[in-house]
Amino acid sequence: MIFEEKQITLKDGRTAIFKTPRIEDANKMLDYIKKACGETDFLVRYPEEWDGVTVESEEKWVKNLRDSKSTLAIACYIDSEIVGNCEIDFKGGIKTSHRATVAIAILKEYWNLGIGSAMFAELIAAASAKPEITIVELEFVEGNDRARALYEKYGFKVVGERPNAFRLKDGRLLKEYFMQKQL
Repeated sequence: MIFEEKQITLKDGRTAIFKTPRIEDANKMLDYIKKACGETDFLVRYPEEWDGVTVESEEKWVKNLRDSKSTLAIACYIDSEIVGNCEIDFKGGIKTSHRATVAIAILKEYWNLGIGSAMFAELIAAASAKPEITIVELEFVEGNDRARALYEKYGFKVVGERPNAFRLKDGRLLKEYFMQKQL
């Protein structure tokens, strides 16, 4: 799915552009996600877990995103650099086609500028545009209070948890929480 380019004004007055990543941006996407994974323990991977991903495989991933009928990806560009991304995946199948799953990540230096809120507004709008979607879901890791506040701002509620879902390098175990929003 393709998200048509949209400009937003950030809290600091800069302009950001939201759009579906292009195949030629695959290297930028890879650099961005490696950096994002190194800035927080709240993403699923550590940076080194991306080492086996080549630019060519990332290009295929971006192409598949662009061609997908069930996934919408939005990257946030500031001065031609990717500083965040989000995604909504519309479930298939008779039993799950009423659900969509969302995810988001933003580089730390761009936190608190309104990017997350603007991205979530777009994701919720995309879900709301599909009458069959009645539930939007996400997961977040214990301790990620900033993310939880964003999700609650958009009407998500905790509906479950998975104890010891994440083991950090220092051995700490963290819960994963499941949230849903009814449309």
